[in-house]
This record gives sequence, C-alpha cells and structure tokens, in this order.
Amino acid sequence: MDTNLVMEGFKFMALGMGTVFLFLIILIVMMNVMSAVLHKFFPEPQASLEPSVDTKNNKKIIAAISAAISHHRQG
Repeated sequence: MDTNLVMEGFKFMALGMGTVFLFLIILIVMMNVMSAVLHKFFPEPQASLEPSVDTKNNKKIIAAISAAISHHRQG
C-alpha cells in the first residue's frame, strides 16, 4: 500500500516536471520566433562610417575643459 503511494508521488512529480519543462521549451521557441520577426521588420540601424558633427563639438568641449583646468591651476 505504501509503495503504491510512493509510485503515485513519483508519477505526479514526473508529470509536474514534464509540464514545466515543456512550457519552458515552448517559451524559448516563441521568444526565438518573436526575435526573428522583430529583426526582420525592424532591423537595427547600421553605424555610419562618416565622422559626425559631434567630433567638431568635442574639440570645442576639450578646449573649454583644458582652459578651465589651466585657469584652476593658476589660481
């Protein structure tokens, strides 16, 4: 009688673990499908090789920071 209860417990454990495992497999497959669809219709923008306007602004910022540090060190 006790063996029967233990076997029933193992059956329920296997059924529960199988259900969770199956759900996780379905979840992973659906996430991969959604990722493929999103990449197909909304591709990531390509980085341009041309230097942007920010490079020119960065030179001005660097000059301003250097002048401020120089002024701070002088007094």
